[in-house]
Amino acid sequence: MDEEQRGNSGEYVTVEIYDQIYHLSGQDPEHIRELAAYVDTKMRSVASHGKTADSLRVAVLAALNLADELSQARSADPRAGHARTANLSGLLDEVLTDERKTGS
Repeated sequence: MDEEQRGNSGEYVTVEIYDQIYHLSGQDPEHIRELAAYVDTKMRSVASHGKTADSLRVAVLAALNLADELSQARSADPRAGHARTANLSGLLDEVLTDERKTGS
């Protein structure tokens, strides 16, 4: 991955997420690479469960999964986190079921 110095505001880091190249900047290039790899993994996981080739739809569903993980991590009440997980999992199942029916 190519990197160029960017001065005091960080470095440019080139990453690949879901077969797309992004040039990002930040103070910790390794952390950025790790985050990009995690997002890529989430997107590929979501894509493997559906028929969609639409990368925007895959990205939104992956973002929903990541938001759920964040919500669970922030939740002081583990039962609330589980309820949110069940709710979001149900929503994801509905979207994927509709997707399979329509073939989009």
